[in-house]
Amino acid sequence: MGRSWWGWGTTEDALSRSDADDLAATVAQLLPGADLTAHEPPEPRSIAVPASRVEAPASLAHLCSDDHVDRLAHAHGQAFRDVVRALLGQVEHVPDLVARPRSEEDVVALLDWCSEAGIAVVPFGGGTSVVGGVEPRFDHDAGAVSLDLRTMSRVLEVDDTSQSALIEAGVLGPALEAQLRPHGHTLRFYPQSFEFSTLGGWIATRAGGHFATGSTHIDDLVESIRTVTPSGTMESRRLPGSGAGPSPDRLILGSEGALGIVTRAWMRIRERPRWRAAATVSFADEAAGVRAVRAITQSGLQPANCRFLDATEATINAGASSAILVLGFESADHPLEPWMERAVEICRDQGGVLAEPPRYTGSADAVARSGASDAWRSAFLRMPYQRDALAARSMIVETFETACTWDRYDELRAAVTTAAEAAMRSLGLPGVVTCRFTHVYPDGPAPYFGIYAAGTWGSTVEQWDEIKAAVSEAINTAGGTITHHHAVGRDHRPWYDRQRPDLFAAALAGAKRELDPAGILNPGILLG
Repeated sequence: MGRSWWGWGTTEDALSRSDADDLAATVAQLLPGADLTAHEPPEPRSIAVPASRVEAPASLAHLCSDDHVDRLAHAHGQAFRDVVRALLGQVEHVPDLVARPRSEEDVVALLDWCSEAGIAVVPFGGGTSVVGGVEPRFDHDAGAVSLDLRTMSRVLEVDDTSQSALIEAGVLGPALEAQLRPHGHTLRFYPQSFEFSTLGGWIATRAGGHFATGSTHIDDLVESIRTVTPSGTMESRRLPGSGAGPSPDRLILGSEGALGIVTRAWMRIRERPRWRAAATVSFADEAAGVRAVRAITQSGLQPANCRFLDATEATINAGASSAILVLGFESADHPLEPWMERAVEICRDQGGVLAEPPRYTGSADAVARSGASDAWRSAFLRMPYQRDALAARSMIVETFETACTWDRYDELRAAVTTAAEAAMRSLGLPGVVTCRFTHVYPDGPAPYFGIYAAGTWGSTVEQWDEIKAAVSEAINTAGGTITHHHAVGRDHRPWYDRQRPDLFAAALAGAKRELDPAGILNPGILLG
């Protein structure tokens, strides 16, 4: 199956013309009068690409490509603005070469060459960044190399006793799980980008995965990281925990390739789940649903899935008519009836209603789902493809996420919704704002907002940028984080700079100077 050069996923799995037309008809009912004329992506070789400014030395030439389409595909991530610019043939920042190291020694050799020549290096995992993290959006006269690590994709060792595995950073999600399955284990980390993103990318961006509670971020699954920097290679000691000073792993987690290249990591794995439980709970009163989620999160039950969808989100993506909570538990050790029964009791105390009883399964391959949760899961996996189809029809379809403490949630939700609606009005765009919780913690939720607006073809990137700036200001003012699990990249830099303490920024700059003296690693990421 072939990856799309301009949009999400594979060309084979993209929406068919008839499916896209059906989707457009549904949107037309939601936003009457929207111009939903379809536009086709250009042929990649019709897009002008500047000649490469970089020639690899003979010893590294076999690892490097200057192919036109290859360079285009490594020139952008998968945000709405990336997709639209590709549809318009406006791919402005293109790497000079794409390098594919096959080993850590290759990474060292590539960094040595680029450091000596002053060539910028942009690490590239699966290319699913939605914040400008893999786009060489900077001025660098010596050129830029996209360092694609996907050839380094093996599970090197499995420690059954300690339930951990040594894994190369370039492995994609499905290949990782396929290599762990014969051992009866799983990393159990499933971001929406699972099919097309890599372990190294998850680590570098502090990604959020499958679990709604407990071990929600990749941080929680990292045991040890090995990193190649222009100044040398460093590896932390394998430990279940340590109080020995600041953690070297914490320096690399979230560093987005600005400090070094993650080549491998020891990861905490677990037995594959055998028992599962699932239920869908409806709430006529959204505030009551929020209270139920908070009570479940603070109860210690730790459900694997605790996704709360507001009424608009539930209508669009789950076929429901009110706010719903998609609730799930899983275990490799024990049946789950008592956990689910208590969670359902909490929901009913807040007015929640179950259309059908919870579902339970007890085998390693069985999957428990129920009612609207089936529709939601299907829509969740298809969302990026649907986004692409609507983007080609002048729709602005994009998401953004944050996290805040429970006491600030109502204020933040209102501020973000108001800012988004005001921005759409000022642009003359009919649209709606949705909200769901992707992850929840005892001290607060991670609200994930969606924008569906009828844009103007040729201007939707600028229109989205204005909406994005407005909601980012609202998040910052209301005390949320500029990103919960999508990283900083280049798009979030203005608000990240204001969120972090100035002294920490100075300390981070000191680390950057020590690890990357020539300043070649992903310029503009995290630091100036």
